[in-house]
Amino acid sequence: MQRCAWPRTELDIAYHDEEWGVPVRDDGKLFELLTLEGAQAGLSWSIVLKKRDAYREAFAGFDAARVARFTPTRVERLLGNSSIVRNRLKVESTVTNARAFLRLAAAEGSFAEYVWGFVGGRPLVNHRHAMGEIPARTAESDALSAALKKRGFRFVGSTICYAFMQAAGLVNDHLVDCFRYRELANGSADDEAGAGV
Repeated sequence: MQRCAWPRTELDIAYHDEEWGVPVRDDGKLFELLTLEGAQAGLSWSIVLKKRDAYREAFAGFDAARVARFTPTRVERLLGNSSIVRNRLKVESTVTNARAFLRLAAAEGSFAEYVWGFVGGRPLVNHRHAMGEIPARTAESDALSAALKKRGFRFVGSTICYAFMQAAGLVNDHLVDCFRYRELANGSADDEAGAGV
């Protein structure tokens, strides 16, 4: 079975095969992906995948309404949790982002509807033949980054936003010879098929 070159560990492969690039239109799942992509900044995605269950536990199952109510005391406790990335700016930004997320969702109807608007409501299907062809950012991720920053989000630079767009299926960046490219490009994989996200 031919797949993209980046998955190396068993966890990476399962994530690639079942979740990466599958369109996600559920606000809770999108908040999880945005949080994890922010946590990944400067680290490998494999590290974050290993810590994903601990993140779910630490951040109330990625329930934005609950995370938005985290107090400074709760943040300090999280900074002592060795099962997550203990970076103060990243932990605090998750709380800040939960509040911004709720404001945006209330103003726009849903976070999903808002972010999908940056790609016209449908996944952008790319035609990459090699990993080196995949950019770190695009005009769409630049626009999303600027818009989210304006709404009060943190750790949402264009590179993080593009990784988020790839993860959430706003773009299909599977290589053309990857079995998932064909499945997703042909629409045979239902939206949110990656239920683990």
